[in-house]
Amino acid sequence: MAANTPMMQQYLKIKAEYQDAFLFFRLGDFYEMFFEDAVSASQELEITLTSRGGSEDRIPMCGIPYHSAASYIDVLIERGYKVAICEQTEDPKQAKGVVRREVVQLITPGTKMDGKGMDEKENNYIASITDFFDGTFGFVYADLTTGECKVTITNGSFDSMFNELAIVGAKEVVLAANFQEDRQKQLKDRGVSALSFEDQIDVNDQFANLLTKVQNQKSIKTASRLMHYLFRTQKRSLDHLQNVQSYETDHYMKLDYYSKLNLELTETIRGKGKKGSLLWLLDETKTAMGGRMLKQWIDRPLIDRTQIGHRSNLVETLIGHYFERQDLRERLKEVYDLERLAGRVAFGNVNARDLIQLKRSLQQLPHIRDIIESIENEDMASLSEEIDPCEGLTDLLETSLVDHPPLSIKEGNFIQDGFHAELDTYRDASRNGKTWIATLEREEREKTGIKSLKIGYNRVFGYYIEVTRANLQNLDDTRYERKQTLSNAERFITPELKEKEALILQAEENSIRLEYDLFMGIRERVKEFIPRLQALAKTVSELDVLQCFATISEERHYVKPIFSEERKIVLKNGRHPVVEKVLQSQEYVPNDCFMDAEREVLLITGPNMSGKSTYMRQIALTSIMAQIGCYVPADEAELPIFDKVFTRIGAADDLISGQSTFMVEMLEARNAITNATADSLILFDEIGRGTSTYDGMALAQAIIEYIHGEIGAKTLFSTHYHELTVLAEELPKLKNIHVSAVEQNGHVVFLHKIKEGPADKSYGIHVAKLAQLPEALINRANVILSQLEQGNSLVVPQAASSEIVYETNIQHKQEEENEAQLSFFEQALPPEEKGSSSKEIKVLEDLKKVEILDMTPLDALNMLYKLQKKLK
Repeated sequence: MAANTPMMQQYLKIKAEYQDAFLFFRLGDFYEMFFEDAVSASQELEITLTSRGGSEDRIPMCGIPYHSAASYIDVLIERGYKVAICEQTEDPKQAKGVVRREVVQLITPGTKMDGKGMDEKENNYIASITDFFDGTFGFVYADLTTGECKVTITNGSFDSMFNELAIVGAKEVVLAANFQEDRQKQLKDRGVSALSFEDQIDVNDQFANLLTKVQNQKSIKTASRLMHYLFRTQKRSLDHLQNVQSYETDHYMKLDYYSKLNLELTETIRGKGKKGSLLWLLDETKTAMGGRMLKQWIDRPLIDRTQIGHRSNLVETLIGHYFERQDLRERLKEVYDLERLAGRVAFGNVNARDLIQLKRSLQQLPHIRDIIESIENEDMASLSEEIDPCEGLTDLLETSLVDHPPLSIKEGNFIQDGFHAELDTYRDASRNGKTWIATLEREEREKTGIKSLKIGYNRVFGYYIEVTRANLQNLDDTRYERKQTLSNAERFITPELKEKEALILQAEENSIRLEYDLFMGIRERVKEFIPRLQALAKTVSELDVLQCFATISEERHYVKPIFSEERKIVLKNGRHPVVEKVLQSQEYVPNDCFMDAEREVLLITGPNMSGKSTYMRQIALTSIMAQIGCYVPADEAELPIFDKVFTRIGAADDLISGQSTFMVEMLEARNAITNATADSLILFDEIGRGTSTYDGMALAQAIIEYIHGEIGAKTLFSTHYHELTVLAEELPKLKNIHVSAVEQNGHVVFLHKIKEGPADKSYGIHVAKLAQLPEALINRANVILSQLEQGNSLVVPQAASSEIVYETNIQHKQEEENEAQLSFFEQALPPEEKGSSSKEIKVLEDLKKVEILDMTPLDALNMLYKLQKKLK
């Protein structure tokens, strides 16, 4: 380090404190990067890599203009990097040696305040996890753009903590330095952009006031870790941070990571986009903050009957007042993002245009309140009382700022005339300087009688009064002070001109400086309203989501659900809300669902593509919609309140964790079986298909029996194992239903209609035909199916004329001939008994002993019955 220049020594010293971040080191009008930062940044940002220093020891470097740094920072943050902004904190003219520089902000994926990569309807959360090494974890998350902050303590495995993290979708997680490395890797594998570290968990005076509503000591320590990190890295005012709120995960419907993914609540499985999800269907919000609240409600459906009823009743009221709702929607369009505007005010990066947006938003509030008050409803009345128009703030912004200010607050011309007397004076001097000079010139000519007297200006001497030598004898005014002598004239200055000169010359500079100071004062006054603005934002957001539910429910003919205390599901003509919207012009086939105390498990059979998975999903989505307060897609709906929803739908390997399809199946099944209660909803789609037929069927039956006998949760279980349908005879609360299909002229027609009883066929080859597999292949499959249905256990491959050659391991000819599959549940046997089970061999032996010719027809029938009973 000693071999480097003083400036490079300064750089290396600062960089040592920010090893995991790109250090943007301010040199004049550029942010420079050196060494590894320069090499990496040149590749990520596609900028030129240069170098500095001697020829023997060149230092890699690259730089970007400071005025365009924001776009480059956005790129790095989107890719999961951190950026430390190092500014000059000393005037170079006053510096003795190297100019003092300090990091003024650390920008990370979780602390980004604005930029192109931010979705206005998405929160940008940063989270922190604390392991207390006693089976409990602390979890806290905050959105620096809105000031929201919540904390909880979870009991159980790390998976439960991960589920909370998955719900909030935090891009950055703050951990203790000794946090387990395997769990750090798990977090990175699951999509966390950045891991950061903070060991301080004691309460600091900087944020002690934010923890007044948190009582649990573990929660206080958990929240303190995150607060230490935020205050240490941001190095600026965080006055907009709201009081940390404690919450209990048991107060909401629990949806694990896989269930949320399988049901496509906020994003689709394939495209990972919003379109095609439940959020996409429901989002008719008119404000950005309303859109964020809608997503939060979907992520955490309610389980409290009173809270659900409150929301549902408000939706019903808005449905009944169409014109008021339409007027409300128009007004909400003009309301900007109050939460993030308040955050920008506190953070210090608000500009005049932001405050104009705030003013226009506040101007809509009295109209919104009038609309709500015009609806005669007790719940609406209480909501209108929470709408605080902040008249004092509105008045301040209306009288201080022009309607169309420039983007920068360092250019001036954004404060209204009449707001500040000194500023008006500067502006008057700047705008009317020439007029004033011309007037003064005319007045001086009249006073002196010198018609050739003129007032001029140059950069060296400023303003002056010029009198020719021929007229000097006529000048006896004592106010005139000689300033410059020319060959044929003298130049003078008067006290009045001297005073105006200073005003005119410095007017523009002083005007810009004063406007900036006045804006800082306005911003400080706006800060005082931040708590009121945040409370107002919550009310407006709630109102926005409720009108959104009302609009969707009316347009799509949804119905208000009734909540059953007897754990009944009664859905008449229920629909999958998203599929129904996607189909649009096509007619959607609705289906009923009925489940009660005597009908806890529905075993669903039917061909592929017939709609089994869609039917299962629509039951879950209907329940979730009901529990967030929305109407549901049905003609009639009675539902229980579910505490948890578990799903196993779809087949996919978890490549990140190195787990096969079957292992993923088993892990999701275990999660449901170990955590479900009688008040839960379980959806299992073809469990067991990822392994061999016998293993899969055995596991599927065991799972059904366990849920039926031990848990008692409402369960929908789809399967292609038609043999499982006999369970309805043994399990009293299990019922068979199927999705119907018919054959017409050799083609299958899916009716998509749920009917009672088991399905009669699978129609798998018909589905393959729809997928346009080669005709020769389809024909061969039909031949094989026909022979298998006749009882042949092995079908000889066809050799030959066909271009398609089916290869298989051909067993010895002796094993091929007439080998019958006697039972689907064939057991493993010693070699001498291969082909028959011990039970079947005993039946055959009994049959050999029977003298059929000596038996009457009735005796033969009884004997056949006994033999068949033994086989079963």
